[in-house]
Amino acid sequence: MKLLIAGGAGYLGSVLIPKLIERGYKVDVVDLFWFGNHLPRQTGILNKDIFQLTVEDLEPYDQVIFLAGLSNDPMAEYSPSKNFIFNAAAPAYLAYIAKIAKVKRYVYASSCSVYGYTEDELYDETRPVSSHYPYGISKLQGEQAVTQLIDDDFSVISLRKGTISGYSPRMRLDLIINTMFKSAMKDRVITVNNPSIWRPILSIEDAATAYIRAIEANQKISGVFNIASGNYTVGEVADLVKSAIQERMSNNVNLEIKHIQDIRNYKVNTDKAANVLSFHATGNVKSIVCNLIDNFDKFRDLDNPVYSNIQSFKKMDNGIQVNEMVGAAI
Repeated sequence: MKLLIAGGAGYLGSVLIPKLIERGYKVDVVDLFWFGNHLPRQTGILNKDIFQLTVEDLEPYDQVIFLAGLSNDPMAEYSPSKNFIFNAAAPAYLAYIAKIAKVKRYVYASSCSVYGYTEDELYDETRPVSSHYPYGISKLQGEQAVTQLIDDDFSVISLRKGTISGYSPRMRLDLIINTMFKSAMKDRVITVNNPSIWRPILSIEDAATAYIRAIEANQKISGVFNIASGNYTVGEVADLVKSAIQERMSNNVNLEIKHIQDIRNYKVNTDKAANVLSFHATGNVKSIVCNLIDNFDKFRDLDNPVYSNIQSFKKMDNGIQVNEMVGAAI
């Protein structure tokens, strides 16, 4: 089977693609490689913008996986206009031409951010979405655009993922557990802005597994699926990160607890992914921290701006036009 992965050189793709190649898939990546190329040499490369792709470009592929776009709220709020282009228009266009090219399946990287704020209820995929901030809105727009293309010959699977954390060759330190790990290692303190809010956490290994399950699902399967390793309050995440670091590294870590209001609060039910895709998470906060510790020698320069999407984006944004940027892996 031949796969095209848009944004495959990013944080998740750099973990997922080696696993796909090991399973015998032929994998090509379309990306602008803002953060370099950490992919296996067997990976095919298309160094171009998603909007430059044509129907003819997509005809050789059995499935297209969309991992591109701008990730996380700081980037979306820094440039709402680019956020909506990258996260809504780009996946819609790619799915549209993929269907014309007779690609059999399209897998879209959605987010649990679409749920916005919930009153401490466990949300499944049938519950209403209510995001009121740019990132969540754009991810929902992308999801709605691609899922409306579903028919008997075109399967679409949208994975609403929790916040991913863990080690990747294309490392990021701007994700909840990774950020806490950085702070604990650098300053010996973890700052918690609001300990009571809920977040679905997803280990990067579980995230890669979810995409494998989607790619290998029966061709008749389409739909939206919540994907998470578990639901935690941010306060509990901090306690678990602290405990794991102290246990593994004997480093004393302090907590600084604040009570700043947050408009995002959600936890999700993943039963549908288990029952339909056979996705069963194996990770948790402790395993994510251990994964970071085991790979710490590979990203010891904790202040390197390349590990922060918003810092890197601001630098690249100077002098780079929108039509030169779509397709980069974030």
